[in-house]
Amino acid sequence: MLRYLAGRLASLVVSLIVASAVIFAVIEVVPGDPARFMMGMNAPPEAVAALRAELGLDQPKLQRYFTWVGGMLRGDFGTSYTYRTPVAGMIADRLWVSLPLALYALALSTLIAFPAGLFAASRRGRAGDIGVMGATQLGVAIPNFWFAMILVLIFAIHLRWFPAGGFPGWEAGVWPALKALTLPAIALALPQAAILARVMRAALIEMLGEDFIRTARAKGLTASQTLWRHALRNALIPVLTIIGLQFSFLIAGGIIIEQVFYLPGLGRLIFQAIGQRDLIVVESVTMLLVFSVIVVNFAVDLAYALVDPRIRVRA
Repeated sequence: MLRYLAGRLASLVVSLIVASAVIFAVIEVVPGDPARFMMGMNAPPEAVAALRAELGLDQPKLQRYFTWVGGMLRGDFGTSYTYRTPVAGMIADRLWVSLPLALYALALSTLIAFPAGLFAASRRGRAGDIGVMGATQLGVAIPNFWFAMILVLIFAIHLRWFPAGGFPGWEAGVWPALKALTLPAIALALPQAAILARVMRAALIEMLGEDFIRTARAKGLTASQTLWRHALRNALIPVLTIIGLQFSFLIAGGIIIEQVFYLPGLGRLIFQAIGQRDLIVVESVTMLLVFSVIVVNFAVDLAYALVDPRIRVRA
Protein backbone atom coordinates (compact mmCIF):
# COMPACT_ATOMS: atom_id res chain seq x y z
CA MET A 1 0.00 0.00 0.00
CA LEU A 2 2.87 2.39 0.80
CA ARG A 3 4.45 1.78 -2.60
CA TYR A 4 1.10 2.43 -4.25
CA LEU A 5 0.69 5.66 -2.27
CA ALA A 6 4.24 6.80 -3.08
CA GLY A 7 3.70 6.15 -6.77
CA ARG A 8 0.48 8.16 -6.83
CA LEU A 9 2.16 11.03 -4.94
CA ALA A 10 5.02 11.10 -7.43
CA SER A 11 2.52 11.19 -10.29
CA LEU A 12 0.69 14.06 -8.57
CA VAL A 13 3.86 16.14 -8.23
CA VAL A 14 4.89 15.56 -11.85
CA SER A 15 1.39 16.45 -13.05
CA LEU A 16 1.47 19.72 -11.11
CA ILE A 17 4.86 20.68 -12.54
CA VAL A 18 3.79 19.97 -16.10
CA ALA A 19 0.46 21.73 -15.59
CA SER A 20 2.09 24.89 -14.22
CA ALA A 21 4.48 25.08 -17.17
CA VAL A 22 1.69 24.56 -19.71
CA ILE A 23 -0.63 27.10 -18.06
CA PHE A 24 2.09 29.75 -17.90
CA ALA A 25 3.20 29.15 -21.49
CA VAL A 26 -0.34 29.21 -22.92
CA ILE A 27 -1.47 32.32 -21.04
CA GLU A 28 1.72 34.24 -21.80
CA VAL A 29 1.16 33.91 -25.55
CA VAL A 30 -2.36 35.41 -25.34
CA PRO A 31 -2.46 38.52 -27.57
CA GLY A 32 -2.55 41.86 -25.78
CA ASP A 33 -0.27 43.70 -23.41
CA PRO A 34 -1.84 44.04 -19.92
CA ALA A 35 -0.02 47.33 -19.33
CA ARG A 36 -1.19 48.75 -22.66
CA PHE A 37 -4.73 47.53 -21.96
CA MET A 38 -4.77 49.20 -18.53
CA MET A 39 -3.27 52.49 -19.71
CA GLY A 40 -5.31 52.75 -22.90
CA MET A 41 -4.27 52.64 -26.52
CA ASN A 42 -3.29 56.35 -26.57
CA ALA A 43 -1.02 56.20 -23.52
CA PRO A 44 2.57 57.41 -24.04
CA PRO A 45 5.15 54.62 -24.41
CA GLU A 46 7.14 55.75 -21.36
CA ALA A 47 4.05 55.45 -19.15
CA VAL A 48 3.36 51.96 -20.48
CA ALA A 49 7.00 50.99 -19.92
CA ALA A 50 6.86 52.29 -16.34
CA LEU A 51 3.73 50.27 -15.64
CA ARG A 52 5.28 47.15 -17.17
CA ALA A 53 8.27 47.57 -14.85
CA GLU A 54 5.97 48.08 -11.86
CA LEU A 55 4.03 44.91 -12.66
CA GLY A 56 7.19 42.92 -13.39
CA LEU A 57 6.21 42.34 -17.02
CA ASP A 58 9.61 43.53 -18.25
CA GLN A 59 11.39 40.55 -16.67
CA PRO A 60 12.34 37.45 -18.71
CA LYS A 61 9.52 34.96 -18.98
CA LEU A 62 11.52 32.14 -17.36
CA GLN A 63 12.28 34.32 -14.36
CA ARG A 64 8.63 35.31 -14.09
CA TYR A 65 7.63 31.64 -14.22
CA PHE A 66 9.89 30.63 -11.34
CA THR A 67 8.85 33.71 -9.36
CA TRP A 68 5.21 32.77 -9.86
CA VAL A 69 5.71 29.10 -8.91
CA GLY A 70 7.85 30.00 -5.89
CA GLY A 71 5.22 32.44 -4.70
CA MET A 72 2.46 29.83 -4.99
CA LEU A 73 4.50 27.39 -2.91
CA ARG A 74 4.59 30.07 -0.18
CA GLY A 75 0.89 30.84 -0.58
CA ASP A 76 1.56 34.07 -2.47
CA PHE A 77 -0.31 34.14 -5.80
CA GLY A 78 0.92 37.61 -6.73
CA THR A 79 -0.91 40.92 -7.05
CA SER A 80 -3.76 41.59 -9.46
CA TYR A 81 -2.80 43.92 -12.31
CA THR A 82 -6.26 45.49 -12.35
CA TYR A 83 -7.30 45.73 -8.71
CA ARG A 84 -3.80 45.97 -7.15
CA THR A 85 -4.83 43.55 -4.41
CA PRO A 86 -3.36 40.14 -3.50
CA VAL A 87 -4.71 37.41 -5.76
CA ALA A 88 -4.81 34.98 -2.82
CA GLY A 89 -7.38 37.17 -1.06
CA MET A 90 -9.50 37.43 -4.21
CA ILE A 91 -9.41 33.65 -4.63
CA ALA A 92 -10.28 33.03 -0.97
CA ASP A 93 -13.33 35.29 -1.20
CA ARG A 94 -14.60 33.54 -4.33
CA LEU A 95 -13.72 30.04 -3.12
CA TRP A 96 -16.30 30.30 -0.33
CA VAL A 97 -18.92 30.45 -3.08
CA SER A 98 -17.59 28.00 -5.69
CA LEU A 99 -16.53 25.21 -3.30
CA PRO A 100 -19.84 24.99 -1.37
CA LEU A 101 -21.70 25.17 -4.68
CA ALA A 102 -19.67 22.25 -6.08
CA LEU A 103 -20.12 20.16 -2.92
CA TYR A 104 -23.84 20.96 -2.80
CA ALA A 105 -24.29 19.96 -6.44
CA LEU A 106 -22.21 16.79 -6.00
CA ALA A 107 -24.26 15.75 -2.97
CA LEU A 108 -27.52 16.29 -4.87
CA SER A 109 -26.17 14.41 -7.89
CA THR A 110 -25.10 11.42 -5.80
CA LEU A 111 -28.35 11.32 -3.79
CA ILE A 112 -30.35 11.26 -7.01
CA ALA A 113 -28.13 8.94 -9.06
CA PHE A 114 -27.51 6.09 -6.61
CA PRO A 115 -31.17 5.17 -5.98
CA ALA A 116 -32.02 5.70 -9.65
CA GLY A 117 -29.17 3.46 -10.83
CA LEU A 118 -29.96 0.75 -8.27
CA PHE A 119 -33.66 0.86 -9.14
CA ALA A 120 -33.00 0.61 -12.89
CA ALA A 121 -30.48 -2.23 -12.53
CA SER A 122 -32.77 -4.26 -10.26
CA ARG A 123 -35.59 -3.95 -12.83
CA ARG A 124 -33.63 -4.43 -16.01
CA GLY A 125 -35.81 -4.44 -19.10
CA ARG A 126 -38.99 -3.60 -17.18
CA ALA A 127 -41.06 -0.42 -17.16
CA GLY A 128 -39.13 1.07 -14.23
CA ASP A 129 -35.79 0.60 -15.98
CA ILE A 130 -37.12 2.11 -19.23
CA GLY A 131 -38.57 5.08 -17.37
CA VAL A 132 -35.35 5.84 -15.49
CA MET A 133 -33.22 5.51 -18.62
CA GLY A 134 -35.56 7.79 -20.53
CA ALA A 135 -35.34 10.41 -17.78
CA THR A 136 -31.54 10.18 -17.68
CA GLN A 137 -31.34 10.53 -21.47
CA LEU A 138 -33.36 13.73 -21.19
CA GLY A 139 -31.12 14.94 -18.37
CA VAL A 140 -27.99 14.40 -20.45
CA ALA A 141 -29.47 16.18 -23.47
CA ILE A 142 -30.68 19.35 -21.71
CA PRO A 143 -28.00 22.12 -21.46
CA ASN A 144 -27.54 23.14 -17.83
CA PHE A 145 -27.65 26.89 -18.56
CA TRP A 146 -31.06 26.48 -20.28
CA PHE A 147 -32.29 24.37 -17.38
CA ALA A 148 -30.99 27.06 -14.99
CA MET A 149 -33.10 29.71 -16.71
CA ILE A 150 -36.18 27.47 -16.50
CA LEU A 151 -35.55 27.02 -12.77
CA VAL A 152 -35.31 30.79 -12.32
CA LEU A 153 -38.53 31.31 -14.25
CA ILE A 154 -40.49 28.76 -12.20
CA PHE A 155 -39.05 28.85 -8.69
CA ALA A 156 -37.75 32.41 -8.48
CA ILE A 157 -40.08 34.53 -10.58
CA HIS A 158 -43.42 32.69 -10.36
CA LEU A 159 -43.26 30.79 -7.05
CA ARG A 160 -40.73 33.09 -5.34
CA TRP A 161 -39.29 30.23 -3.31
CA PHE A 162 -35.65 31.01 -4.09
CA PRO A 163 -33.73 34.13 -5.13
CA ALA A 164 -33.13 34.59 -8.85
CA GLY A 165 -29.46 35.45 -8.41
CA GLY A 166 -26.78 36.97 -6.25
CA PHE A 167 -25.21 35.69 -3.05
CA PRO A 168 -25.81 37.30 0.38
CA GLY A 169 -22.63 35.90 1.92
CA TRP A 170 -22.25 33.36 4.70
CA GLU A 171 -22.29 36.15 7.29
CA ALA A 172 -26.01 36.62 6.47
CA GLY A 173 -26.68 33.10 7.76
CA VAL A 174 -26.43 29.54 6.54
CA TRP A 175 -30.03 29.27 5.34
CA PRO A 176 -30.04 32.45 3.16
CA ALA A 177 -26.72 31.36 1.64
CA LEU A 178 -27.98 27.84 0.92
CA LYS A 179 -31.18 29.24 -0.59
CA ALA A 180 -29.08 31.35 -2.97
CA LEU A 181 -27.05 28.26 -3.96
CA THR A 182 -29.97 25.83 -4.30
CA LEU A 183 -31.10 26.64 -7.84
CA PRO A 184 -27.52 26.80 -9.21
CA ALA A 185 -26.72 23.50 -7.47
CA ILE A 186 -29.80 21.82 -8.97
CA ALA A 187 -28.96 23.16 -12.43
CA LEU A 188 -25.47 21.68 -12.11
CA ALA A 189 -26.52 18.45 -10.38
CA LEU A 190 -29.30 17.04 -12.54
CA PRO A 191 -27.27 16.55 -15.76
CA GLN A 192 -24.45 15.01 -13.71
CA ALA A 193 -26.94 12.78 -11.86
CA ALA A 194 -28.23 11.49 -15.20
CA ILE A 195 -24.71 10.50 -16.26
CA LEU A 196 -23.90 8.91 -12.90
CA ALA A 197 -27.16 6.93 -12.82
CA ARG A 198 -26.47 5.46 -16.26
CA VAL A 199 -22.93 4.46 -15.24
CA MET A 200 -24.22 2.94 -11.99
CA ARG A 201 -26.85 0.91 -13.84
CA ALA A 202 -24.37 -0.36 -16.44
CA ALA A 203 -21.79 -1.32 -13.80
CA LEU A 204 -24.37 -3.15 -11.67
CA ILE A 205 -25.80 -5.05 -14.64
CA GLU A 206 -22.31 -6.17 -15.59
CA MET A 207 -21.63 -7.33 -12.03
CA LEU A 208 -24.94 -9.17 -11.79
CA GLY A 209 -23.86 -11.37 -14.70
CA GLU A 210 -20.65 -12.53 -13.00
CA ASP A 211 -20.09 -16.07 -11.70
CA PHE A 212 -19.73 -15.04 -8.05
CA ILE A 213 -23.21 -13.48 -8.18
CA ARG A 214 -24.69 -16.77 -9.42
CA THR A 215 -22.81 -18.57 -6.65
CA ALA A 216 -24.26 -16.20 -4.05
CA ARG A 217 -27.78 -16.78 -5.40
CA ALA A 218 -27.18 -20.55 -5.35
CA LYS A 219 -26.27 -20.32 -1.65
CA GLY A 220 -29.70 -18.90 -0.91
CA LEU A 221 -29.24 -15.13 -0.98
CA THR A 222 -32.15 -13.12 -2.33
CA ALA A 223 -31.78 -10.82 -5.32
CA SER A 224 -31.71 -7.70 -3.11
CA GLN A 225 -29.16 -9.23 -0.71
CA THR A 226 -26.92 -10.18 -3.63
CA LEU A 227 -27.24 -6.69 -5.08
CA TRP A 228 -26.35 -4.89 -1.85
CA ARG A 229 -23.73 -7.27 -0.41
CA HIS A 230 -21.79 -8.27 -3.53
CA ALA A 231 -22.67 -6.41 -6.72
CA LEU A 232 -22.73 -2.85 -5.37
CA ARG A 233 -19.21 -2.78 -3.93
CA ASN A 234 -17.68 -4.36 -7.02
CA ALA A 235 -19.50 -1.87 -9.24
CA LEU A 236 -18.13 1.19 -7.40
CA ILE A 237 -14.86 1.47 -9.36
CA PRO A 238 -16.34 3.13 -12.49
CA VAL A 239 -18.80 5.05 -10.30
CA LEU A 240 -15.98 6.53 -8.20
CA THR A 241 -14.22 7.57 -11.41
CA ILE A 242 -17.29 9.45 -12.60
CA ILE A 243 -17.81 11.09 -9.18
CA GLY A 244 -14.21 12.33 -9.19
CA LEU A 245 -14.55 13.71 -12.70
CA GLN A 246 -17.87 15.32 -11.82
CA PHE A 247 -16.45 17.13 -8.80
CA SER A 248 -13.59 18.40 -10.94
CA PHE A 249 -16.11 19.64 -13.51
CA LEU A 250 -18.33 21.24 -10.87
CA ILE A 251 -15.48 23.17 -9.22
CA ALA A 252 -13.90 24.25 -12.50
CA GLY A 253 -16.76 24.28 -14.99
CA GLY A 254 -19.45 26.28 -13.22
CA ILE A 255 -18.55 29.52 -14.97
CA ILE A 256 -21.75 29.60 -17.08
CA ILE A 257 -24.01 28.87 -14.11
CA GLU A 258 -22.23 31.51 -12.05
CA GLN A 259 -22.85 34.00 -14.85
CA VAL A 260 -26.55 33.05 -15.04
CA PHE A 261 -27.07 33.47 -11.29
CA TYR A 262 -24.58 36.33 -10.79
CA LEU A 263 -22.62 34.36 -8.21
CA PRO A 264 -19.28 35.90 -7.17
CA GLY A 265 -17.35 32.65 -7.57
CA LEU A 266 -14.14 31.53 -9.24
CA GLY A 267 -15.89 31.18 -12.59
CA ARG A 268 -16.89 34.84 -12.73
CA LEU A 269 -13.48 35.88 -11.40
CA ILE A 270 -11.58 34.13 -14.18
CA PHE A 271 -14.10 35.35 -16.76
CA GLN A 272 -13.60 38.97 -15.68
CA ALA A 273 -9.82 38.54 -15.48
CA ILE A 274 -9.67 37.28 -19.07
CA GLY A 275 -11.61 40.31 -20.27
CA GLN A 276 -9.30 42.66 -18.36
CA ARG A 277 -6.08 40.88 -19.44
CA ASP A 278 -5.28 40.33 -15.76
CA LEU A 279 -2.91 37.48 -16.55
CA ILE A 280 -1.68 36.81 -13.02
CA VAL A 281 -5.27 36.21 -11.85
CA VAL A 282 -6.00 33.93 -14.82
CA GLU A 283 -2.82 31.92 -14.25
CA SER A 284 -3.33 31.57 -10.50
CA VAL A 285 -7.02 30.65 -10.63
CA THR A 286 -6.42 28.19 -13.47
CA MET A 287 -3.56 26.58 -11.56
CA LEU A 288 -5.72 26.32 -8.45
CA LEU A 289 -8.47 24.62 -10.46
CA VAL A 290 -5.97 22.21 -12.03
CA PHE A 291 -4.57 21.48 -8.57
CA SER A 292 -8.06 20.64 -7.30
CA VAL A 293 -8.65 18.32 -10.25
CA ILE A 294 -5.35 16.48 -9.69
CA VAL A 295 -5.93 16.17 -5.92
CA VAL A 296 -9.45 14.82 -6.47
CA ASN A 297 -8.11 12.24 -8.93
CA PHE A 298 -5.48 11.30 -6.34
CA ALA A 299 -8.23 10.82 -3.74
CA VAL A 300 -10.18 8.67 -6.22
CA ASP A 301 -7.11 6.49 -6.76
CA LEU A 302 -6.88 5.96 -2.99
CA ALA A 303 -10.57 5.13 -2.90
CA TYR A 304 -9.94 2.46 -5.56
CA ALA A 305 -7.45 0.78 -3.23
CA LEU A 306 -9.92 0.87 -0.34
CA VAL A 307 -12.82 -0.50 -2.38
CA ASP A 308 -10.88 -3.16 -4.32
CA PRO A 309 -8.05 -4.93 -2.38
CA ARG A 310 -6.76 -6.39 -5.67
CA ILE A 311 -5.39 -2.94 -6.58
CA ARG A 312 -3.30 -2.87 -3.39
CA VAL A 313 -1.99 -6.37 -4.11
CA ARG A 314 -0.99 -5.47 -7.68
CA ALA A 315 0.67 -2.27 -6.44
